[in-house]
Amino acid sequence: QVQLQESGGGLVQAGDSLRLSCAGSGRTFSRFAMGWFRQAPGKEREFVAGISVRGSTYYADSVKGRFTISRDNAKNTVYLQMNTLKPEDTSVYYCAADFPLLDTIVGVTAKQYDYWGQGTQVTVSS
Repeated sequence: QVQLQESGGGLVQAGDSLRLSCAGSGRTFSRFAMGWFRQAPGKEREFVAGISVRGSTYYADSVKGRFTISRDNAKNTVYLQMNTLKPEDTSVYYCAADFPLLDTIVGVTAKQYDYWGQGTQVTVSS
């Protein structure tokens, strides 16, 4: 089991950058695939980025080239570096953990993840 806590959200202007962090508890953090999702009011939760146990990454088309996911297993933390932010990136951002069958798997749907943080708000003004 793992508990997750996001931080780093805030209010920024279009074109700015933010780095979100997700700190996990537990000694087995390195065995979890990690993902970032976001949910805007009235919309479904959508996949943003994911990183496998082995470090393979996958991104939604809407953020490819602007966002970077990374992990530091020594710190039990996964990051989401968000550059060139746009107003449409405004959402609550959630990190999630999945205990995968294979170390190379990166889940891209919410139902693939078993553990979730409480979320952090990101607001991008135009």
